[in-house]
Amino acid sequence: MSIDQVTQPALDPITVEVIRHKLSAIPEQIEANIVRTAFSPLIYEYKDFAVGLIDHQGRLISQGRGGIPLFVANLLGAAVQDGLSIYGLDGFAHGDVVICNYSGVLGQHLNNVVMYTPVFSDDDSGRPKAFLAIAAHWADVGGREVGSSVANNTVDIFQEGIQFRTVKLWSAGQPVGDVYRMIEHNTRFPETVLGDVASQLGGCLLGRDLYAGMLRQYGVGAVGAAIEKIWAQSERAAREAIRAIPDGVYQAEAMLDDDGIDVGKPVPIPVTVRVAGDGIEVDFSEVAGVLKGPFNSGALGGGITAARIALAYLLDAEEAPNEGTFRPLSVVLPPGKFLSAPATAPMARYSAPLATVIDVVLRAIGQGLPARVAGGHHGAFGIHIFAGRNSKGELFKNLETAQGGFGASSSADGSGPFKTYAHGDTFNVPVELQEALYPIQIEEMALRTDSGGAGQFRGGLGVTKLFAVKEACKLNVSMDRTRCPPWGVDGGLAGAAGGILLMQAGKEPEFLLKADRAVQPGDRVRVDSGGGGGFGSPRLRDRESVRRDVLRGYISESAAREIYGFTGPLA
Repeated sequence: MSIDQVTQPALDPITVEVIRHKLSAIPEQIEANIVRTAFSPLIYEYKDFAVGLIDHQGRLISQGRGGIPLFVANLLGAAVQDGLSIYGLDGFAHGDVVICNYSGVLGQHLNNVVMYTPVFSDDDSGRPKAFLAIAAHWADVGGREVGSSVANNTVDIFQEGIQFRTVKLWSAGQPVGDVYRMIEHNTRFPETVLGDVASQLGGCLLGRDLYAGMLRQYGVGAVGAAIEKIWAQSERAAREAIRAIPDGVYQAEAMLDDDGIDVGKPVPIPVTVRVAGDGIEVDFSEVAGVLKGPFNSGALGGGITAARIALAYLLDAEEAPNEGTFRPLSVVLPPGKFLSAPATAPMARYSAPLATVIDVVLRAIGQGLPARVAGGHHGAFGIHIFAGRNSKGELFKNLETAQGGFGASSSADGSGPFKTYAHGDTFNVPVELQEALYPIQIEEMALRTDSGGAGQFRGGLGVTKLFAVKEACKLNVSMDRTRCPPWGVDGGLAGAAGGILLMQAGKEPEFLLKADRAVQPGDRVRVDSGGGGGFGSPRLRDRESVRRDVLRGYISESAAREIYGFTGPLA
């Protein structure tokens, strides 16, 4: 019997809360284990992974709160649903482990691989009650470029790596050697990738056993009843938050600089949000069509995910979102848009636009709820990658993204520097670790003066990073939002846009947006991230706050006097 077929007992509130916290604790324990056991800094430092429990229909039961938003809303469930469509609920055995990165299912770049395993109970149904699923960014899955997902100008998905369309990595408790060999010989970093695969596998198996233990402790019916109650509570909380937005039709627009192929041709992102009672609809009908370059995403991995993340940012709930959270949301997303691209479209840089998509959805909602929505955030991934061979002849790839400012609100300065709305709580790789692993030196990392948008409440600041190259290698960068800097709200000014500057001996400094360059020892690369938009007129800012900002180097003296209208001594 499935959870839905079990007679669900009445549960007291205390038992529901105990089960709720256990459901959250399982993926969070697995997250901690993956951080300890993964081989790639993208996973153990950057936290480019997510862990979740998925029910027998592919619905999100719970997730770890450290998971990257792009995965848990709901990439994990999509992978499981594809497995159910291929194998059927009766086609899983205890000890099966499945992997999937197929663009037609997940709609993201091929480095993002979901691994999951079924969880059975002690009854005699022979059908899974749930799945423990983990999405992780594998360091390389083949394709044209080192790192697979780093190209700015691929034109189809087949240039970007190998695809696994829901295949069993383990079958009934035994590894499938054929699939392991395919993985090993389709990556440039077999030791790292297979190490991460082992970490992912260990997490799946431990999480499976922990959830099976819950089913034995409380019974399948009780756990199923608690999950339904938790979903209903999350749905009520989401609907309550939506009811706080006045009914209406709200529109906003932003744009990307280009798609890496049609250089200089902006990519428009107009969004319409309709609020009626306790329901909300996000309409992407007018966004740009499928792009030539690799900034596309599939519907679930792109537009639907972005809309769900935007909704989650409006909620006050302390719990991570689950299936119930997204029930009040509908998404209008016709096929053939760059947020609903077909499986063959290039998607290497799928995630770069999504921070801006989330931003513009919130910008639209902010027209009806100005006190709850902040100014625009820096919104640009600012990817900068050094790849090549070190002095020992070993292949390396150092992938980093920019941290920048978030927008100010009606009551506080913008926060940061952080990644983006699409990243959640992911971190940067520490300077010491980058310098230990790769032939680069980070000579400066500092907040950017005057990068936060001026306002009664100031936008968060961007960051300047200065790299010195120690060995010949390839530089790959992708910066965006230079034509669409983070907007201010209610008279607040826009934050500064980001940019990347390449400085080579004997050459004029070169500003880069989406580019590949060969670099030599002694070359320097400066990465500037953007700041957040301000809120309210700068002339209304508290005088002591202006003075303090000058003393801390957040704003210049000239900005204090010319933009904020500060008079008198600043020291």
